[in-house]
Amino acid sequence: MKKPFLNRLCTTAGVAAAGLALIAGQALAKTELTVYTAVEAEDLKRYAAAFNEDYPDIEIKWVRDSTGIVTSKLLAEKDNPQADVIWGLAATSLMLMKNEGMLEAYEPAGLDKLDPNFRDSENPPYWTGMDAWVAAVCVNTVESEKHKLPMPTSWEDLTKPEYKGHLAMPNPGSSGTGFLDVSSWLQIFGEEGGWKFMDRLHENISHYTHSGSKPCKQAAAGEVPIGISFAFRGAKSKAQGAPLEIVIPSEGIGWDMEATAIVAGTAKLEAAQKLVDWSITEKANKLYNEGYAVVAIPGLAKPVEHFPEGITEAMIKNDFEWAAANKTAIIEEWTNRYDGKSEPKS
Repeated sequence: MKKPFLNRLCTTAGVAAAGLALIAGQALAKTELTVYTAVEAEDLKRYAAAFNEDYPDIEIKWVRDSTGIVTSKLLAEKDNPQADVIWGLAATSLMLMKNEGMLEAYEPAGLDKLDPNFRDSENPPYWTGMDAWVAAVCVNTVESEKHKLPMPTSWEDLTKPEYKGHLAMPNPGSSGTGFLDVSSWLQIFGEEGGWKFMDRLHENISHYTHSGSKPCKQAAAGEVPIGISFAFRGAKSKAQGAPLEIVIPSEGIGWDMEATAIVAGTAKLEAAQKLVDWSITEKANKLYNEGYAVVAIPGLAKPVEHFPEGITEAMIKNDFEWAAANKTAIIEEWTNRYDGKSEPKS
């Protein structure tokens, strides 16, 4: 027996309504990407908000820590990856993961706009760069005067007896900034000379931090006269009124890139590719320039207030492949020699 017309009409309307509800639900549903990062915490909200202006259907779940901790976490999860994307980790760490087969090769839209130094050399690349951060020495002029410390001009100056107990620097096992310092000293002074330099420097170190920005923040706050850190942190603290002098040592300075990559095996590859596409756009690079003076797209960066002159000329010709290949051994040697002065991990 056929259903009455009214009943059939109600049934049809109900099915249509259910279908529309399902479509609406699908439209509202967001893809959640788990993104591992070592980007400064205050920058993450800005990055996510700008990305969501263009991709409101993708939600970023940040997992943030210092470079060494994020790198160790990713390596520990190698056989059971938990991240979809790495956005803002030292390029030397990503090179290490590439060698372990942990990254997905992908050529993002707009790759040709990047400085060739800011991308993996393979085609398609396994990682793309965002910005560069460079080593610097943050000197609190008030505290230095109080302790009658001369203004240093070189790395070697920091090994002089008058600086004993007045220096802080990052632990390279925890901090990408710490590692770029150590790897650059081994390149500047040679392997044997580099370790001898660090032996002398260690005599003057008050403590090692687990954050690259912390020594400069401590210098800005007067907690230590001198912090070995990175230049932009010093410029930012100086702009906020801290009595800082930002010193670029005469022997040259180490540097590294923040870079982005897709984790191999992600179940959310399409969304991950959209994030990587966006990460190399002009819009993203302009955001990076708010925190870094050197970005991946040439000619885009604007001058940063209080950033020292001549810093790009002081950047050493960094052998990233060597640094990545020897990273584990370098950190193990450093830890055996100097870790006794490291702050407790929080």
